Amino acid sequence: MANNLTTTNQRSISNAQPAFSVFMSKENIRNLVQQSVGQNAQSFTTAIISAVSNNPDLQQCNQGSILSAALQGEALKLSPSPQLGQYYMVPFKKKDKATGKQYYVAQFILGAKGYKQLAMRSGQYQDIDVIEIKEGEYKGRDKATGKQLFEFIEDDDKRDSLPTIGYMAYFELLNGFRKTVYWTKNKMIRHADTYSQAFNAQKYDDYISGKIPQDELYKYSSFWYKNFTEMAFKTLLRYLLSQWGIMSIEMQKAIDLDNATVNENGEVSYVEFEDGVNGMPVQDSEDTDKIEVSSAESEEFDFFADDKKE
Repeated sequence: MANNLTTTNQRSISNAQPAFSVFMSKENIRNLVQQSVGQNAQSFTTAIISAVSNNPDLQQCNQGSILSAALQGEALKLSPSPQLGQYYMVPFKKKDKATGKQYYVAQFILGAKGYKQLAMRSGQYQDIDVIEIKEGEYKGRDKATGKQLFEFIEDDDKRDSLPTIGYMAYFELLNGFRKTVYWTKNKMIRHADTYSQAFNAQKYDDYISGKIPQDELYKYSSFWYKNFTEMAFKTLLRYLLSQWGIMSIEMQKAIDLDNATVNENGEVSYVEFEDGVNGMPVQDSEDTDKIEVSSAESEEFDFFADDKKE
């Protein structure tokens, strides 16, 4: 059986993780993990098992893509734990146009906390954060400088009860330079509607209002539906840092790897593009990729399942 993966958007990256193949034996995969993460191999494997166990959709993914996504996170010294929110392995459904068969791969998706962690780790940032802006807190722009003005509500209980009207990300460098970016919620919704094929602005209102029938909720698996705030935070932070931040080598690598899948030749495939960099996850799309894994090969590759039994 041919093992040929072709993509319309592929780029090679420097310092890529060692190439892997869906045909690798369990022993070879364990050796790859050991070579890649060294003494952290056990905790690395445990973290992946935990992430996969907590996500039934992720369990449908090709095991190689899960390993690829996890190695990308490990290269940045980030944790796949959903509780930490540093990065996610997101199930992504593809369709082989030649055969009509659907298959799943896992994508490395950097979270907002991952961006903050990498920024602070660089040693250049005094402070960095992203927050929701509540109704009544945005006060327009300063007439002299054009900078946006905010007046935050001090009562936390009252503030939490108010609707979110936008998102604000900011950072301050050690040298005193500051930058703030504000997007309204409507602008963020338009952004998601434009750049994520899995998101529809009109359907989003029905989704949050509970108007989507229970048997159709599976169609709304995009993070933009399931966790709009997290995606908004991540989007605004990435925009802020890529435009005005100090880009450490780790940060550049993170932005390059975000939303990417790596095949066995070490080539990176990006799902979509946004503002000059790869964009948000698309959980359902058609692709010209060709990949076929027989059930026997899938069982041979299923080393995570064996680890769980042990």
